Amino acid sequence: MERLLQLDDGAQTTLESWGSRGPVVICIHGITSSRKAWVRTAESLQSTCRIFAYDQRGHGDSARVQGPMTLSRSLDDVRAVARAIGEPAVLIGHSWGGAVALLAGREPFARAAVAIDPMVRVEPGSWRREYLDDTESDLALERGELERQLRERLTAWAEHDIVGKLHAVREMDARAIARLGSENEVDAGRWDLRQIVDEYPKPLLVLAAGPGESVMSDEDIERIRARGGPNVRLEILADQGHNLHRTAFARYIDQTKRFIEEYG
Repeated sequence: MERLLQLDDGAQTTLESWGSRGPVVICIHGITSSRKAWVRTAESLQSTCRIFAYDQRGHGDSARVQGPMTLSRSLDDVRAVARAIGEPAVLIGHSWGGAVALLAGREPFARAAVAIDPMVRVEPGSWRREYLDDTESDLALERGELERQLRERLTAWAEHDIVGKLHAVREMDARAIARLGSENEVDAGRWDLRQIVDEYPKPLLVLAAGPGESVMSDEDIERIRARGGPNVRLEILADQGHNLHRTAFARYIDQTKRFIEEYG
């Protein structure tokens, strides 16, 4: 089921839901993804959970939504989604969405959070190299050629996930990703959430990609392990990359289901 949801600054997003009983789960996608990235997750959980996913600004059906691209704005948007649902929720977020889930997981409406290879800290000077160059190159392609190239690259992904990727980028403008970096002052070192993970106050499952594949550095991971506190569970999928919830879906969903059963 889909419905338009007005956010607190007057912008709109599309909120999609699955399932009719059980704990509430809110899913938050990453860069160049959309709510459609969570279809497989929703289909796997919908018999026991109520799953909600929405398009973050600049992505999917919210590609042309105006407003700041700051993490504080992203947090406000999750708050608006949670208010509309009206019940406590478990949060699941990937990458940028994982960072948002870490922030929102400390909110009163959050029961617990799952952060999939979250962008805990972004190294100053890395935004263009790591995120913007590829996005600009892809979005400069004609739509049919972009779909052809994405399908060629993503052969390890399930069809639902490929379709979700195509939905995410259909109307995207790379300037949204540029603003995500500049408005969060990455080059000044302001994208740094390490402190908020220290002694995390709610149950938190961090699923990290393998060494050299994660957006988290070895130092970031060791800090979570050392300072996260008793509520934090860190699992490293050593043979997987950043999109581990797509490429190792069975392992990801098994751990996520068990976590929700325990804390949802």
